[in-house]
Amino acid sequence: ICDEWGYVPLDREGAQLLFQVISDCYERRSVVITTNLEFSRWASIFYDEQMTAAMIDRLIHHSYLLIFDGQSYRMRQSLMRQLS
Repeated sequence: ICDEWGYVPLDREGAQLLFQVISDCYERRSVVITTNLEFSRWASIFYDEQMTAAMIDRLIHHSYLLIFDGQSYRMRQSLMRQLS
């Protein structure tokens, strides 16, 4: 499980290691990723467009993409506390 994918940018070596993990899991293990970033912005996290494209390809091949639109749960709870 990779939570808040892209919240903290990786250096090149970190991005390459993460790509290796994703590649090793491909078609062998389950991977869960949470992120607020659309795929088009992932290259800014991993610095290498080809590696990013290869990672996305492996991740989405057998995946389910869940998109949650609307206000965040944390923001809504915060606003409710302010109104109380």
